Amino acid sequence: MIGSERCIAVIPARGGSKSVKLKNLHDLGGKPLLQWPIEVALATPEIDRVIVSTDHEMIADLAEKLGAEVSWRPEELASDTAIVADVLRHLIGELRAQGETARYLTLLECTAPFRLPRDVTECLRRLHAEGLDSIATFMDAHLNPHRAWRLDGNGAPTPFIEGAIPWLPRQALPRAYQLNGAVYAFVIDALKSHTPSILFGRTGAVMMDRERSFDIDDAQDFAVANALLAAGKVPLG
Repeated sequence: MIGSERCIAVIPARGGSKSVKLKNLHDLGGKPLLQWPIEVALATPEIDRVIVSTDHEMIADLAEKLGAEVSWRPEELASDTAIVADVLRHLIGELRAQGETARYLTLLECTAPFRLPRDVTECLRRLHAEGLDSIATFMDAHLNPHRAWRLDGNGAPTPFIEGAIPWLPRQALPRAYQLNGAVYAFVIDALKSHTPSILFGRTGAVMMDRERSFDIDDAQDFAVANALLAAGKVPLG
């Protein structure tokens, strides 16, 4: 809890994946990918319930063995085109019908495994203390938008941002950030209907270092992440 307010953690983990079969059960650092966010959620003192949203029996079985609850999602919310905000709205509806009174929800994606409980705690505490509607973790952008280009109809390149000077040294460019997907948190009743965004209203940002802002998408990402873990290059202490 945060003060007197309950908080639930939701971990979306569907069974389908085109890049790596049953990606959420694939090994990372000697344990299934799904285990990483569950362990963090259970170790975060502000979280009262940990729920895995899935459509797959093997994922559900593992989630329960690891100490999480399971919420079964309908088929239409388990496709490649399903939007996570719709998954959350469906789950919130079920929880409210069951009498759950939690004020806050934090979303922990399996594909961003290197978050720590302190990252989740910082998001939740700021969400509560600052009266925010939503908050998320960010990192320094891989590509500064002032160095991005667009191609016109004839294939001619022009700066993506009008007036930008891509040739400036890095230190002279305005600092840019991007979402790293590790933690999202928001006030449950502030989530609007029919919007894909889970960062809305009065927002906040928590910075994470690039070494832990790692996104797992395909087999190559697993190979790189496992190599970094084996070499002790991910600061998880």
